[in-house]
Amino acid sequence: MYKRVRLKDTVEVPPRELADVDEGLVKRLLQEKLEGRMDEEVGSVVSVVDVHDVGEGAVLPNRPGVYYEAEFDAVTFDPQMQEVVDGTVVEVVDFGAFVGIGPVDGLLHVSQISDEYLAFDGENQMLASRDTNRTLAVEDAVRARIVTKSIDERNPRDSKIGLTAKQPGLGKHGWLREDREQRAAEAGAEVD
Repeated sequence: MYKRVRLKDTVEVPPRELADVDEGLVKRLLQEKLEGRMDEEVGSVVSVVDVHDVGEGAVLPNRPGVYYEAEFDAVTFDPQMQEVVDGTVVEVVDFGAFVGIGPVDGLLHVSQISDEYLAFDGENQMLASRDTNRTLAVEDAVRARIVTKSIDERNPRDSKIGLTAKQPGLGKHGWLREDREQRAAEAGAEVD
């Protein structure tokens, strides 16, 4: 889930930029420091958007820069347990598919995609069912639910988000559309 949050952090202004300390400089330094980082409390910082207050600078012994505490707004992405998310398949491997959900990827394990057996087709980068001829490939749109979440603040790339698409209303968007059309045909109604 995307959120706009008010945060506080400290940035180091290098000596060569001390003459131009203003909210614009502090915002740029905060963006360089925080954007793309993961935090257990707020999630992934997508963007620093507004700086509201820059405190007095502090000098630390044996450090060349001046440290400023700033209060600012940031847009964050914090995936919540059981949240239903839409994403795009970014990679298919023999054990499942990695789905881009916002600025992070979640793993949709092959056992969590369908009740059918899905075989890995490495040449075409897809998982395919022999029974229904359904496939899941790179760039397919998927709706899934977050079932596990392990955030690694020190190394965000090692964070893990587990997904499932086995419940009704979840799965590849094309499959969901086919299921709706089939239910409508069975009910004798027209699909919009």
